[in-house]
Amino acid sequence: MIGGYSSPMIASLLVLAASSAGGPTIQLSWPVDCAFGRTCFVQNYFDEDPGPGRRDYACGSMTYDGHDGTDIRLPTLKEMRAGVEVRAAAAGTVRNVRDGVADVSVAVGGKAAIQGKECGNGVLIEHAGGWQTQYCHMRRGSVAVRPGQAVKAGERLGLVGLSGDTEFPHLHLSVRLRGQEVDPFAYGAAPGACRAGISLWAPGVRSALAYASPAVLSAGFADAPVMGEAIDAGEAGKPISRNSPAIVAYVRAIGLEAGDVQELRLTGPGGKTLAERVLPPLDRAKATYFMFIGSKANGGAWPAGAYTAEYLVRRNGKVALRRRWTSSLDALRR
Repeated sequence: MIGGYSSPMIASLLVLAASSAGGPTIQLSWPVDCAFGRTCFVQNYFDEDPGPGRRDYACGSMTYDGHDGTDIRLPTLKEMRAGVEVRAAAAGTVRNVRDGVADVSVAVGGKAAIQGKECGNGVLIEHAGGWQTQYCHMRRGSVAVRPGQAVKAGERLGLVGLSGDTEFPHLHLSVRLRGQEVDPFAYGAAPGACRAGISLWAPGVRSALAYASPAVLSAGFADAPVMGEAIDAGEAGKPISRNSPAIVAYVRAIGLEAGDVQELRLTGPGGKTLAERVLPPLDRAKATYFMFIGSKANGGAWPAGAYTAEYLVRRNGKVALRRRWTSSLDALRR
């Protein structure tokens, strides 16, 4: 099955049409050293809507108006600081690089500070057949290649960062054919088509990149109420103990649609409900959303046993996402 088509004949015709329109297609390896859906996520896909609206290749809303690439984000700043490698998606020759732009959220530094450097620290690679790939928002001081250098697919280019026009650590990957941006998930798709066109991802990568909306970016426990900023920084999760003043469950999700209903429930040993919350249907799509619930200790120690949080997203009356996480408190430890 290629690009949503089960008929080999239709897929072959698409390949021929794409080749005649712009040369042979390129096959891309995953450009970030991470596990899709676990240690990295696509926050924004290519915007397939030619007008003022937005639509990703699956006819969802995981994009924004005019977005011309794929945003591969890390869950928190903690992972970025630890270092996550950016790798060449295909063999080619480095055309240009930039380094030296600070890793500062544009929400803090402002647009003026990165004017003309919206890509931040980045690398531009030329490939055979008129193809190019561009890698943006890399970490300052990490760019490991130079103009004119030949690179192989999978070769290290640098690290994921927070430079340029961005508010979260990610790699923005642009794919171009003869100067025109294309969607690597749906190359050559007809206007308005859903899950159509040709995937430019190599076969070994393609099967691992299943579209996920919604998805959990991060979740955990803490001993006090948490804020979104702490979750984004990777500083929210704290080990809970039998002497914790409170037990709090938190979650940050991405890819929520208008009408989605979110539920978060915290249970203690024996399945006793300690806290629960059901939010009203969302009034509009949300790129990210975080919520938490908790229960305060009523004097003394928490009972030993398992404490479990469950997060549900219901879409059109059906469960679109379910995530559970558990922490066990040892009877011998306080």
